[in-house]
Formats: sequence, structure tokens, C-alpha cells
Amino acid sequence: MKLAAARLFPLLLMLALALLTFWLDRTVREEEAHPSLRRHDPDYIVENFRVLNYNQSGAVESSLTARKMLHYPDDDSTELAQPHLVETKTGQPRTDVSATRGVLSQDGEEVFLYDNVVLEREATDARSAMRVETSELQYARSRSIARSERDVRIIEDRQVISGRGMEYDMDAERIALRERVRARVEPKKQIP
Repeated sequence: MKLAAARLFPLLLMLALALLTFWLDRTVREEEAHPSLRRHDPDYIVENFRVLNYNQSGAVESSLTARKMLHYPDDDSTELAQPHLVETKTGQPRTDVSATRGVLSQDGEEVFLYDNVVLEREATDARSAMRVETSELQYARSRSIARSERDVRIIEDRQVISGRGMEYDMDAERIALRERVRARVEPKKQIP
């Protein structure tokens, strides 16, 4: 009898480990099958959020502010309430971008802006002020490029240009619209 029990013990132990492994695997798969069980709660909230980027000489080159910033650990996302970007690179006109809400990329280099997005470039000696209105805008901070796949309205001096899909390279001061481009230009008023 002792010999039979000694032979069965390793088999019973292996069976118990196999059953435990099966149970653990099934439990993990059930949790993956129900993502609604995962919570999407912020792990930190920052009121009056502000980030400054400096150039090599120590001058502020751009800033990102928001009324509130929320970070979610389950998907590592960062949401912004009333984000406002300001770019003040030397030798270029000041550019302000604001929106109702935004999402910051994981590396912090891109900002995705949504709802009532307004981009304003100040006037210079060579160019008049410009205002861009859209519902969504992706802004790459390090490259100073703004993109939108949505309808865009550009207002500059006496002209209004609208279209769908835009890329604005702020360093080169060049805007490209992709489709359905329409323009309205008002003539200069004649002074008698």
C-alpha cells in the first residue's frame, strides 16, 4: 500500500497543478473578455496645468496650458480641459491655438484638439493676422505643424478660404488645403 501511495502522489500533485493552471488561465481570460470591468479613473488631476518649452538660449519657445489635466493609468491617456497653446519662436509671429478639449500624446509631443478649435497667428510687417477655425486639429509641437482632416475656415485680411483637410507648417509659413477649397476675396475699398 505504501508503494502505491508513493507512486500516486506525484500524479495527484501534477493533476492538482494542472487544474490550478487551467482555473487561473480561465479567470484571466474572463477578465480580458470583459473590458467594462476595468476602471477608467484618473490617477492624478492637475488644475491650472502649464508646461513651458525653452530654446537653447533659455527663452520660452512654446507653452501649453489647460484649465484641468487628467491622466488615466489604464490606457496611459492624458485629457485636457480648455487647452491653450502659444508658440513664440524667435523671428516668427506668435501663434495661439485654443479648443474646448484636448488629448496629449504619450510622449507629450502632439496635442489633439477637439471642439471649437481656433488657431490665430499675429500680424507681421509682411503679413496680416490670420485666424483658422475647425472642429479638430492635431498639433506637433516640436515640428510646429498643425493638421486637420475636418472642414477648415481661414480668415486673413479681406479673404476667407474654406476647405477640407489642412496642413499648416508654421516654420515655413505655408498652408495646404486638400479638397473642396473655396475662396472669397473682398476688393480693397477705394478712398476718394
